[in-house]
Amino acid sequence: MRTTRSEQLFDAARAFIPGGVNSPVRAFGKVGGQPLFVARAEGSHLWDADGNEYIDFVGSWGPMLIGHAHPAILEAVREALEHGTSFGAPTEREVTLAERLCRIVPSLEMVRLCNSGTEATMSALRLARAYTGREAFLKFRGGYHGHGDAFLVEAGSGAATLGVPNSPGVTEGSAKDTRVCDYNDLEAVEAHLASGEIAAVFVEPVAGNMGCVPPLPGFLEGLRAACDRTGTLLVFDEVMTGFRMTAGGAQQHFGVLPDLTTLGKVIGGGLPVGAFGGRREIMEMVAPAGPVYQAGTLSGNPLATAAGSAMPGWIEEHPELYTHLEALGVQPDEGFARIREAHGFPITWHRIGSMGSLFFGEGPIRDWPTVEATSADRFAAFFTGMLEEGFYLAPSPYEALFLSGAHTTEEIDRFLQAAERQLTRVHAEVTA
Repeated sequence: MRTTRSEQLFDAARAFIPGGVNSPVRAFGKVGGQPLFVARAEGSHLWDADGNEYIDFVGSWGPMLIGHAHPAILEAVREALEHGTSFGAPTEREVTLAERLCRIVPSLEMVRLCNSGTEATMSALRLARAYTGREAFLKFRGGYHGHGDAFLVEAGSGAATLGVPNSPGVTEGSAKDTRVCDYNDLEAVEAHLASGEIAAVFVEPVAGNMGCVPPLPGFLEGLRAACDRTGTLLVFDEVMTGFRMTAGGAQQHFGVLPDLTTLGKVIGGGLPVGAFGGRREIMEMVAPAGPVYQAGTLSGNPLATAAGSAMPGWIEEHPELYTHLEALGVQPDEGFARIREAHGFPITWHRIGSMGSLFFGEGPIRDWPTVEATSADRFAAFFTGMLEEGFYLAPSPYEALFLSGAHTTEEIDRFLQAAERQLTRVHAEVTA
C-alpha cells in the first residue's frame, strides 16, 4: 500500500518533535490514526499534503471566524511585512488594536497585549492575586485556560477538594491554591467564595474545551453576584468565545460583565496574539504603570497587530456576519433534531452562536461529569467516517466545532447528509 505524504511527514516529525506534533490537540490519539498535515487553506476549505480537500470545521481551533486566508487579513499582513517583522518597541498598530478591543468588548477599559491565550490567563491570575491580596482562585472542571501550572489541575473526590496536579512536572505547590468546581454548579462556587480566600473565578462563559456546553440560565449572573458579595474578581476566558457570538463576545451576548477578560488568537485573525484587560483601576496595577510585572519582547508584534486590527475592523464594518452565522447554526440545530427523531440515535447537539458540539449520549449535558459519560468510542468512529467523506472535525470528543463566515448553507446541508450516513453506520456497528 502506498505511503501518503502525510504519513511520511508524520514519521519524520516523530524523530524530532515529541509525538510528532507541536500541540497535543493536533494528535489523533482520541480517534485513532495519525494527523493530517495541512498544506494550505482558503475560505472554509483546507487541503492536506496529499492534495485531499476538506470542509473545515476546526478553523485553527476557533480564530478563523471569517474564513482562512481572508483578503482583509492577508492585505494587512502584507503591508506590515514590508516594514519589518519585529521591533521590540511601541508601534501605532498596537494602539489601534487596543483601542478597537476596548471599543468592541464591553468590559474592557484598558488592555495589555501578549502572545497567546496562555500568557493572557497566567497574567490575569497574577494581576487578580495582586489586586485582591488573596492567593487562591477557582476554575471549573473541564475548563481549559492554557498550560500554566496553576491551571493544569482537576478536582479530587468532590468539588471541595483542593487542586491536584494532573500533569507531571506540575508541583503540588503550584496547584495548592487552585480550587475546582463543576461547571454550572453555582452552589459549590458560593461555598468556596464564602471562605474569603478566593482572588478570582476563572470561567469560560461558554465551555468549549469539554465540547460546547452553554451556561445554564442564571449561572453567569449568579457568578457575578457571588463575586460582588465576596470581593472576588470574575474573569471571563474568552480566548474561544471572543467575537464568536457577537462582536463583543459572550459577555455582550449574555449581558454579564467580568472584571477581567482574556482573549487569544481570534483577535489576530489566526496569528499568535493574546490580550488581557478589564477595569482601569485593576489594569493600572500592571507594570510599568503599577507593580505587577508582565512582559514580552514580541508582545504587540507588528504582523499580529496588523492582522488584529484588520479582524475587528472588518467585523465592525460587516455586522451581517452574525446574521449569516446564526442562519448557518440553525441548520444543524434542526438537522440533528430531525436525525435523532427519525432514527432514535442517542445523540445530543449543543450550539450557541457559531460554536457547537455533537455528543454521543443522552442529555442533559451541563458539566464535565456528564460530558465524560458520553461515548468517546462512537465519536471516534464518527470522526473517521466524516474525514473520509471530506469533513475535518476536531480529533477529540471534547472539542467544539466552529462555523465561519466562509461556510455556506449548501456546505452545511452536505455536512448533515454525511453525518446522517455516518451516524447510521456507527449505530449499526454498535448494535450488531
